[in-house]
Amino acid sequence: MKILFLHGLASSGAYKTANTLRILLRPCDVIAPDIPIDPHAALSLLQELCRQEVPDLVVGLSLGGFWAQQLRGTRKILINPDFHVAGLMRSHIGTNSYLSPRRDGAETFEITPQICAGYAELEQHQFEGITPAEIALTRGMFADHDTVVNEWDTFDLHYPGRGVHYPGEHLPTFPEIKHHLLPLVGK
Repeated sequence: MKILFLHGLASSGAYKTANTLRILLRPCDVIAPDIPIDPHAALSLLQELCRQEVPDLVVGLSLGGFWAQQLRGTRKILINPDFHVAGLMRSHIGTNSYLSPRRDGAETFEITPQICAGYAELEQHQFEGITPAEIALTRGMFADHDTVVNEWDTFDLHYPGRGVHYPGEHLPTFPEIKHHLLPLVGK
């Protein structure tokens, strides 16, 4: 099985969830790119990566869930997805630090009003083209104690009955991934 892992804001493909997936789903091939902060560059990169790699499953965490849900025709699991990224980003305009190492060595990134506007534009169209087949390809996993984002209602509106809750916080731990994500991978 080939899995594409999409990290959240201020993170990278080296984020611990990617390594957790590699351990728990061995011998699966887990691809975990560093996603650009620019929204149009990010979506273009991820669509091209899906065309080239043809993953069996996409797992997106937080902002990665925002990206994953837009990769139509691909089986996906969204973990605590943030469907309203622009609002969060507006509170972080300026220079920000990455929380995990990037392949290019970058330690900081810039959030500008233009980047926020780009995310707002994508948000307006992110749920277009959802068919019954797309709903069947999509699962969601939501933490009961997420203080960063809570998009359960939005997810359930567009993907009714496709989400599950887990007793955790925004960033799932190794045991939470093992006990709550792995059953979704097998479905």
